[in-house]
Amino acid sequence: MPRVSQDHLDARKRQILDGARSCFARHGYEGATVRRLEEATGLSRGAIFHHFRDKESLFLALAEDDVLRMTDIVAEQGLVQVMRELIAPPAEGDHPADWLGTRLEVSRRLRTDPEFRARWAARSEQLTKATRERLLRQREAGNLRDDIDVDVLTSFLELVLEGLVSHLAMGLPADDMDPVLDLVEETVRRHRRGF
Repeated sequence: MPRVSQDHLDARKRQILDGARSCFARHGYEGATVRRLEEATGLSRGAIFHHFRDKESLFLALAEDDVLRMTDIVAEQGLVQVMRELIAPPAEGDHPADWLGTRLEVSRRLRTDPEFRARWAARSEQLTKATRERLLRQREAGNLRDDIDVDVLTSFLELVLEGLVSHLAMGLPADDMDPVLDLVEETVRRHRRGF
């Protein structure tokens, strides 16, 4: 039997995650049945669960993948950019709208599932850490206000993100959010005083 290359395994895993992301976003965790996961990924049950032990492991891997992508954006451009990408129309091959579905499902499970909450704690810390480190770099560069502790600013930005997620979950319009996010950015920036 020929050996499968690591590139092929990685591509298959990416295919499963991308299909599962849209399935979980569309149907929620409970509604993402094995049949729907098969349809969304274009793969059999055996192929899916060869890479992931069970549906819970698949969902955790997907949520983890989203956190890593968001963490990269935070490190480069800040948490407000993650919020901008949540409200932006999706570009070809991009999945920010599906991030919302995953994020909502994570929030629901955090509220209702103590075991999931315990497993998720370390993963969510990655985004908080990246946000805090970005803010510290911005403060060192003189771009961040220095009258408020970085931990408070980090919590502020995380609360705004959660509020935006709730806003979008209620089906409220996102097309008027750019000025709001501009205000959020302006709130954490250092203001230079004139003469």
